[in-house]
Amino acid sequence: MSSISCIIIDDEELARRLLDTYASKLAHLNCLGTFENPLEALSFIKSNPVDLIFLDIQMPQLKGTDFAELILNSGIRVIFTTAYSEYALQGFELSALDYLLKPISFKRFVNAVEKYPENQPDEQETIVIKSGYDLHKILLKDIIYIKSDSEYVHYYLENDKKIMALQSLTKLLSSLPAYFLRVHRSYIVNSHKVTGLKGRDLLLSDQIISVSDSYYETVKNKLF
Repeated sequence: MSSISCIIIDDEELARRLLDTYASKLAHLNCLGTFENPLEALSFIKSNPVDLIFLDIQMPQLKGTDFAELILNSGIRVIFTTAYSEYALQGFELSALDYLLKPISFKRFVNAVEKYPENQPDEQETIVIKSGYDLHKILLKDIIYIKSDSEYVHYYLENDKKIMALQSLTKLLSSLPAYFLRVHRSYIVNSHKVTGLKGRDLLLSDQIISVSDSYYETVKNKLF
């Protein structure tokens, strides 16, 4: 199995120590750090490649389930570690790899880690979108463009499908593969769908998206 980079987030020192000890016993698991404060961990993963997070749920600064929602489309896998069984359903709705109930045995820890997919694709193939109370798992290749509308974004998909979600366009862009390109403060496009540039209008599928002045040179250089 190839090396898996992980971090541990738990507000209890004993829990962090135990999981760190378990991780050190697995040669293919590389623990990059342990965090008491999930907000510090959130900052860490923005500048460090992390594959897997062992994540507590009941924490004072930020609940683990809320943390998992923030990184839902990042490609980072999550194993919840908690003393509370009532969050199990929500955990799996957030695409958790596993849900470990404390006290956690080493055998159960190993079983959870073994669920990590050995062959990760170079680029994210799917994305999970939370729209209201619903979760949608869609193929990235089916996204034509994404439009911001106040606090919401609208995903425009193949076959005239559309999904609305409460998200920030800027934060969303950071979690998407590099072939998604911002062309306007309100638009992100899938560059694989682009067929031409006419003046300041970007042509993709049967849609026309205006490119703003501040993004024009970047769009022209990257796509043409």
